[in-house]
Amino acid sequence: MNKKSNILNDLQKAFNTGVSYIIPVVVVGGLFLAIALATGEATPEGMVVTNQFMQNILDIGSAGFAMMIPILAGYIAYSLAGKPGLAPGMILGFVANNPIGSSQVQTGFLGAMLLGVASGYLVRWCKTWKVPKTIKTIMPILIVPVFVTFVLGMLYIYVIAVPIGTAMDWLVEVLSGMQGTSAILLGAIIGAMTAIDMGGPINKTATAFTLALMAEGIYAPNGAHRVAVAIPPLALGISTLISKRKYTLADKPLGTSAIFMGLIGITEGAIPFAVKDVKAVLPSIMVGSAVGGALSMMNNVEALVPHGGLIILPVVNGRMWFVISMFVGVAISVAMLHFLKKDIDLVDNETSK
Repeated sequence: MNKKSNILNDLQKAFNTGVSYIIPVVVVGGLFLAIALATGEATPEGMVVTNQFMQNILDIGSAGFAMMIPILAGYIAYSLAGKPGLAPGMILGFVANNPIGSSQVQTGFLGAMLLGVASGYLVRWCKTWKVPKTIKTIMPILIVPVFVTFVLGMLYIYVIAVPIGTAMDWLVEVLSGMQGTSAILLGAIIGAMTAIDMGGPINKTATAFTLALMAEGIYAPNGAHRVAVAIPPLALGISTLISKRKYTLADKPLGTSAIFMGLIGITEGAIPFAVKDVKAVLPSIMVGSAVGGALSMMNNVEALVPHGGLIILPVVNGRMWFVISMFVGVAISVAMLHFLKKDIDLVDNETSK
């Protein structure tokens, strides 16, 4: 029991460490993206930024977001195993967050967290090896990082990614079979899928499904999806303002950034909160997004572009219900977060300054 407790404490510390290092990256990346996209135009291809200066701002923000998941995984591994875990964690975090393998699977922040933890523990084991003194000096900078990256990289690509790709293809088929049978249920499922991994394979499956229907002139499922993408970051951002005893001082700038990201439909703004408290955050945002998606479908809201958040309001059919669906979902998520999240220790709050 004590060993299990130590592992849980190690993991909690590792996740908190990962989040602490990505906070400035999320804030900078999110604000730059919000500023740039706010000047964009809604087109059938999504939000397009035409001003070159704002495009440069957008590129900088996108760079921040591209770094967020690798940094998260790297510092999870670092917390568990020290410096030798940093390179494998970051490289494998990048791998998890980008399409790879024959199925071009990406597992997002959940996959990155898993690989960060696996890297940390595998590096820990490697550090117990008895090796000659001549090799010992190059172990942490050459042998251990190469070994861990290769072993876990191959395991991820050939063992983990393939069944995930197959499962996602099956999920698209199931959703296609539901089209036209139960709008409310379909909207709820799309909403929950959108929130569960915030940019990961399940979220991307919902996106692929709605884009395929858009190509056939069916826009309501995309409406549900684009309502749902905004709910997690908006809910977490508003929750930091309302339920102040549930968050540390370090969480407050993340909350502000999450609100901006929610307004422009970037679900990933909720990721740092989910990493720190997955048991409270995931159910809250999934239920809120499911309700928002169901309300949207029930009222035949149609989003005509592949983007989300209030920024696309001019190109939405059923604007009133688009807004109502989004904010009902946000209100439900905020309420659930208030009751599911525990009050933070005041000492922890002070040390986070």
